Amino acid sequence: MVKKLLLLFLTITSFISFSQEDYYDDVNLQLTGIALKEALATKIISTHSKMLTYTPGVWEASKITDRDTDEPDNVVLIYGWENGSDQDATNDRTRDNSLQDAGTGANFVWNREHVFSKSLAEPSLITDNPGSGTDAHNLRPADKNRNSERNNYKFALGSGNSGRSSITYNGPDGADTRGWYPGDEWKGDVSRIIMYMYLRYGNQCLPTYVGVGDTQFTPDDMIDLFLKWNREDPVSDIEKARNTYHENTSNTYAQGNRNPFIDNPFLATRIWGGENAEDTWGIYKNSDTEAPTTPTNVTLSNTTLTSIDISWSASTDNIGVTQYQVYVNDVLTKQTSTATSTSITGLETNTIYNFKVIAKDLINKSEASIVVTGKTLADTTPPSVPTNVTITDITDSSFNINWSASSDNNKVTGYDVFVNGTFKATTTATNYALIGLATSTTYNVTVLAKDKDNNKSAQSIAVNATTTDGASGGVASELFFSEYFEGDGGTNKALEIVNLTGGTVNLSGYTIKLDRNGTGVWVSPLALNSGTVKNIVPGDVFVIGNGKNSYPELQPYSTTNTIGQVDLVQPVIEETNWGQPVNFTGNDAIGLFKDDVLIDIIGEFGNGANFAVNKTLRRNGNITAPNIAFDLQGEWTPFPANTVDGFGSHTTTLNTKNFIFESFKMYPNPTNGSRIYFSFTEDAKINIYNLLGKLISTSVINKSKNNIDISDLSKGVYLVKINSGKQFITKKLIKN
Repeated sequence: MVKKLLLLFLTITSFISFSQEDYYDDVNLQLTGIALKEALATKIISTHSKMLTYTPGVWEASKITDRDTDEPDNVVLIYGWENGSDQDATNDRTRDNSLQDAGTGANFVWNREHVFSKSLAEPSLITDNPGSGTDAHNLRPADKNRNSERNNYKFALGSGNSGRSSITYNGPDGADTRGWYPGDEWKGDVSRIIMYMYLRYGNQCLPTYVGVGDTQFTPDDMIDLFLKWNREDPVSDIEKARNTYHENTSNTYAQGNRNPFIDNPFLATRIWGGENAEDTWGIYKNSDTEAPTTPTNVTLSNTTLTSIDISWSASTDNIGVTQYQVYVNDVLTKQTSTATSTSITGLETNTIYNFKVIAKDLINKSEASIVVTGKTLADTTPPSVPTNVTITDITDSSFNINWSASSDNNKVTGYDVFVNGTFKATTTATNYALIGLATSTTYNVTVLAKDKDNNKSAQSIAVNATTTDGASGGVASELFFSEYFEGDGGTNKALEIVNLTGGTVNLSGYTIKLDRNGTGVWVSPLALNSGTVKNIVPGDVFVIGNGKNSYPELQPYSTTNTIGQVDLVQPVIEETNWGQPVNFTGNDAIGLFKDDVLIDIIGEFGNGANFAVNKTLRRNGNITAPNIAFDLQGEWTPFPANTVDGFGSHTTTLNTKNFIFESFKMYPNPTNGSRIYFSFTEDAKINIYNLLGKLISTSVINKSKNNIDISDLSKGVYLVKINSGKQFITKKLIKN
């Protein structure tokens, strides 16, 4: 056996020396998995000897590497497919190479497309200095308008020519953001570029950042989407020409390195697995043509509600079995290395499943085993009854219902909320906001839990809540802006509006508009009721965010983004002038309008002077009314660039007349001690912030606990926000 393997290795080595490019002579191409990935990464990093400038370096390189062989004065445009005979110039496949970001009209311009989008990398790719943002292997000529249409949307499955994909993800347009399909001709190019960027720049350019797909069958962050495209779309002549040019550093605009996956797509298979891509060198597929034997004795055991164990007898192979694949209902569900058993989990209850196993070596697959059928157990046990049902945040038209999570032998999938004995809604959360209620009215609330098989618990113990009359407690007569965010670079923009009226405000008739660069014209009206949130309850805020915000706080709340604060997203698409009016800069005025009448403003209309470049502005806590004469010094507090802590709430110092804060005291203040004390007649929540608005600590005081520990606070000035019910007061604390 040893002699046989030695002979095979010598044969392979001899074959390699005549098959792959000399560039890889010092790379051990017999490695597999992450070891091969690291070896290739070392090679392309060490040979990337020349960092191109964005201008003119990448421009000039593109004219050479992407030259149209039929029309040498043209460049080939990625995502294009048409020969220029129709009326749509944006889908052209080629373009005169002299029209680089210039020409007789926008439809005739080509520019540089970052296939791995600049903003999707973490940190973003930068083009100001030679580096990751100017890597020519990632930059391809593209029609300018088509480049804009791609925007920074993630790549996703599709077919035909380039365009928006039907596959959606949680992206710049919200949870239903449609991805981008590069086109049948270009999907292989895209996949191999993403693979190169992953090796060259590591975690800065993870494939999961730029594509919609699954990583479960790869050893790292590679996704199945790019492996599929790499298999399906063969390497093009343009790709080969790019590699040839860039390896030769005697070429003026060459980088010195190559993209390995252009030279041999099978390298991706050897690193990340999956179905075999083309082996253009022939050194792998030709070295072993014998498949492993078919797995036998497939047996099922330990069946539960949601899992079944599967085992089988080991296969044999002339070189060695490297993997077993388990298919459930013809879908690849689990992979093992040399183990001959595994547990299949995440199944549905009381359901029949078909199982089969395939053995693999590095090149070949066995025939599938015989199909074995199993059925999971049925679930007849309901979840536990929800407990600790409480009512909070009561207003004139709403209140929040909260409860503790139920447990289940399988999985709780939701809760049914009942009001006055009538079913109201289903939710997956352990809270529910009940809105649209009548003033001064008592409501009876119960909750039940249900599981995946619709087994339902009994209803919880009933609780009562009475809405307020809406006639007291307010300090404002109208909505107004409470926070402004103009991020340092990019399109991170957000606005916050607060309701201190004491009553629920319907957003119908409210809009925001933009005065761009002080032109003195209001443009791009955005209706505040155009999203799913139609009302603002008393004491609450409403946040409007740009569709390309990268900060989680400035994106919508979801099960995967529980700190999201945005209620209304303005998509960054052509129809919105790329995000206006939530695409402002520090010299643009933003107006809040009611029935087309200006009621509040940030910035000075018609001025255009910079007032908040790369800054966060917060309305001072003592402001209780909108103002159409912007008063930056008197009403707003600036914070450093990219301060997002305050979004989602507004700290307000209310007029305390007739409020429960009349007898409030906080002492000693100033203090050099480790505790501060409160004289207060109601339970209250105490939040302490630094002067940048960052939350430092949260405590609760009541009759049995009237002090909080501040020993961890360093010397300085802090803001103490006291919240009792829906009433707030803010005090300054000085620690010496």
